Amino acid sequence: MRKLFDYVKNNKKIIIAVALLIVLIFAVFLINKSNKSSSTTSALTEKSATEVKLCDILMSIDGVGEADVMINESENGILGVIIVCDGADNIMVRNDILNAVSTALGVQKSAIAIYSMN
Repeated sequence: MRKLFDYVKNNKKIIIAVALLIVLIFAVFLINKSNKSSSTTSALTEKSATEVKLCDILMSIDGVGEADVMINESENGILGVIIVCDGADNIMVRNDILNAVSTALGVQKSAIAIYSMN
């Protein structure tokens, strides 16, 4: 035990430097982790340029009214599209939306879901 106290007494500066280094590494890890979670959250809430443009196009179609669009994408392309709009109850408007989205994004009509807005 005496040797340990002597070692600590003789190497205080080294021990303090190592402790500070460990604290610094831990702090960087925590900061990096919080930045990743906040960027993931913002990525989920922000609309892509394609979603914004498609939403604008849909709202300019007669009968659609207010609309919201979500595009599910992967590295290989678009997996699916969800549209929520005021005019979704009208079968003619639904057909217009289906044709417009399929043409604009080059996706199968089966990958497009249209829902009525409350």
